[in-house]
Amino acid sequence: MSFVRSYFVLVFGCLAALGLPAVAADVPPARSSFEVVPASPAHIEALRGGGFVIYMRHGATDARFPDRIPVQIDDCASQRPLSDAGRAALDRIGTNFARLGVPYSKVISSPFCRARESASRVFQAPVEVDPRLMYTATMSEAEKAPAVARTREWLSTPVDVSGDNRVVVAHGPNIAEIMDYLPREATMVIFRPLGAADGGAFEYVASIEPGHWVGLLQTLGLEP
Repeated sequence: MSFVRSYFVLVFGCLAALGLPAVAADVPPARSSFEVVPASPAHIEALRGGGFVIYMRHGATDARFPDRIPVQIDDCASQRPLSDAGRAALDRIGTNFARLGVPYSKVISSPFCRARESASRVFQAPVEVDPRLMYTATMSEAEKAPAVARTREWLSTPVDVSGDNRVVVAHGPNIAEIMDYLPREATMVIFRPLGAADGGAFEYVASIEPGHWVGLLQTLGLEP
């Protein structure tokens, strides 16, 4: 059982014991020894050359309105929404990302409304919804296996257009299922896809967390 899954099992078990309904919301993971690498100008220059995957966790959400279980994919009212502050932050991130001059043409999103809205707010390209890129945290091991495999596939498959990058917007727990890292909401995580070996191989490169943008733009001479 993954470290994220174990926390959800504990929380839902406590809710059941108290006679409370089980609802889905992100729960802090067990403490990790993973060290986040802040993206540097060198990383951005590499991105400009293409060949990477930018995996973005959806923006900050409003925990007052958790996902209903079972969630209805075609009903945004049944899903935990972005908060107003989260939407404003995503709009700023979209402006900041555009300043970087990073090429991309394909934006893949989880079918959850908070992911689709995040993708639309940040990236100026058509959003392709992947119904297999589901939110894994509240699923059983068997249920989440296809979503975990799909997440790994998008991270490991080489980018098919030379000089381009792939963008995927989905959920933090999906990443935590395949590595010891639960990125913060609205974090961009940069991966180098390494192909289909061993079921899908990839290399973690760096992250751009929400609080990192100002310093990154300043070092690049791109601050507004």
